[in-house]
Amino acid sequence: MTLPNTRTGPCIREVRITPIAIVDPPLLNAAGLHAPYALRTIVELVTEDGISGISEIPGNVATNDALASATHLLTGRDVFQQNTIRQVLTEHFGTENAAQRGLTPWDQRKLVHIFSAVEVACLDIVGKVTNRPVVDLLGGKLRDQVPFSAYLFYKYEGAGGELGFGSDPAAQGWSAARQAAALDPAGIVAQAQAMCAEFGFQSIKLKGGVFDPSDEVAAMFALRDAFGPDRPGGALPLRIDPNALWTVETAIRYGRQLEPILEYLEDPVRGQANMATVRKALKTPLATNMCTTSFDDIPASIALGSEDIILSDHHFWGGLRASMTLAGICDTFGRGLSMHSNSHLGISLAAMVHLGAALPNLTYALDTHYPWQSDEVIKGGRFRFDDGAVAVPTEPGLGVELDHEALARLHQNYLTCGLTERNDEIEMQKVNPGWQFQATRW
Repeated sequence: MTLPNTRTGPCIREVRITPIAIVDPPLLNAAGLHAPYALRTIVELVTEDGISGISEIPGNVATNDALASATHLLTGRDVFQQNTIRQVLTEHFGTENAAQRGLTPWDQRKLVHIFSAVEVACLDIVGKVTNRPVVDLLGGKLRDQVPFSAYLFYKYEGAGGELGFGSDPAAQGWSAARQAAALDPAGIVAQAQAMCAEFGFQSIKLKGGVFDPSDEVAAMFALRDAFGPDRPGGALPLRIDPNALWTVETAIRYGRQLEPILEYLEDPVRGQANMATVRKALKTPLATNMCTTSFDDIPASIALGSEDIILSDHHFWGGLRASMTLAGICDTFGRGLSMHSNSHLGISLAAMVHLGAALPNLTYALDTHYPWQSDEVIKGGRFRFDDGAVAVPTEPGLGVELDHEALARLHQNYLTCGLTERNDEIEMQKVNPGWQFQATRW
């Protein structure tokens, strides 16, 4: 197909790709253990007249190399012509299927990452050119603040980064709790109390799939005791995500125990058919960011009835506009909608907030790893949470600017740490030799 290269607006002169490594504590999950650093990639598009647009995606050397291979397809392109850019990139990389997502909890597809990075950076430029925030480019702002949920993890003691499993004895409040071990219900409750005190979150999610389901259920009931109806202001909604490690039988057994206290149960089992079986057996809504993860998955999702809530992620669904399309599908077929998260900094958070403000049917508070990160790559420091919500930026574009000094420092982290991809299994084996990831564990 011959595609037009219309030049009516600002055209891309340069594509800058900068891999970075940000400090990450030793968090546990179904795939193993977080490394001392999480990898992100910062993408800058610079137009012929010097306007810069930025974005942030999960870091991976394969994705970075793929993006670099496509820079010649982007230079000279009008940033307004995003449909053409998407088609050009699709022709270059080919279409992707569900198998390329991988079995681990994070998505390993290239095209969705690359186009989301390019699209967000383009929208940042378009917003600056038109003097409008990105939320207006998505149809307009429906809320002034976007709510997020406390995201709890089982974890070993440690701060990550150079400290690794060590900690800073001078840390206080959330900074101290962020470093503390949380391996039992009491540790999880203490973590939740510190996080909610610092950020004001009004709902709570636990990343499960780490310990025996009975232990994780006990942690959820401990959270209910600490944040239940006797709490000033009332009970906080609770969620748990076993990352699809449970069998159907386990999910039904423990799902029934959790029915009185859960807002929703996320990905208890693997695959749409298994999710549909569990959904029929439980009263609790089921959410997913693992069994329905692309538009190709939607027909089977509707036919089987595999979930009640889809957790979108603009990095994995192909950008912000694609996520708006997903919102329309969810509305049509009666699906709830919220957002998935991964370790991220302020550029991704800004994009999530703009999208969350534009979604007509945002039915649940969004996930975010942001409290777990101590680094930042934007000018002015880290985003502020008020009562668990982030105010929608009103400045043109994303409303954030890249701090190039911080970018250089975090890029040096990347060069020094030696990591080129995320592999939680290898990190866990450093602590627990012989440990292996299992797609279904309990």
